[in-house]
Amino acid sequence: MARILITGASGLLGLNLAQETMNTHDITAVDRGKLVNAPFKVLNGDLLNTGTLDSALDSAQPEWLINCAALADLEACENNPDLSRRLNIDLPAQMAKACKARGISFVHISTDAVFDGEKDGFYTEEDTPNPLGVYSQTKFDGEQAVFAEDANAIVARVNFYGWSLSGRRSLAEFFHHNLTNNKSMSGFTDVRFCPMLVNDTARTLIKMLQKNLSGLYHVVGPQAMSKYQFGVEIARRFSLKESEISPKSILSSNLTARRSHNLWLSTHKLSTALGESLPEFSTGLDEFFTQYQQDYPQKIRSYAL
Repeated sequence: MARILITGASGLLGLNLAQETMNTHDITAVDRGKLVNAPFKVLNGDLLNTGTLDSALDSAQPEWLINCAALADLEACENNPDLSRRLNIDLPAQMAKACKARGISFVHISTDAVFDGEKDGFYTEEDTPNPLGVYSQTKFDGEQAVFAEDANAIVARVNFYGWSLSGRRSLAEFFHHNLTNNKSMSGFTDVRFCPMLVNDTARTLIKMLQKNLSGLYHVVGPQAMSKYQFGVEIARRFSLKESEISPKSILSSNLTARRSHNLWLSTHKLSTALGESLPEFSTGLDEFFTQYQQDYPQKIRSYAL
């Protein structure tokens, strides 16, 4: 049983990571007041305030720190680049420095969006990123800042879906909510990505720490698909009307922040390091469906005000 400190604990990954590991590890989570009924230890505080990080480390005495804190809303990053830099670059660098000084294994969560999507095939960890916007640029700069402070850190580029505290944080929830309420929606046919169930992401991160890995890894699903196809798969698994999802090009959207068309990432490096294949998309989708049947979304939402 390891002592783990999780930052960004009310976010989609942070919350599911804490939920996934609380019975097998000693979990302390850092949150800014959203979690009030969580079944794991929660420290309230804003990590951007001086002293909060050191206080959390002193209190939790973690062996591992997994940083899920970020400004991940692409439009919000475009509108507030200074906050994006503080959360996505400066804070991770501070964490990496503190972890190295204290002998704590550090995992920093990055994103597949660091690539511009112009490549025809898949991206490996050796490919050079070319961020398209404030979010992707600050996340890429955050990767470099982390490694500058702690060369033995893990940086995980992710793309995940699952049930969140608000019910509106993941693409899967977007499709499920609209489909169950008989609302028509669009799905991009020209944006390709590699979705992974967030619980699989959590379990994979723990395996990486247990194997004492370090460096840059793509922690995404092994199967690439369009966002339209992802929506169709959600509809089919939940026996909902896939005809409510209209195929659409991202070029015709009114989104401010630029998006990459191709975020197909190779997971060969990670599966080789772990000595096992990463969970298939169909397996994750089955678990996502089972969680819904077992009222998992309602359970995690009960942790908040």
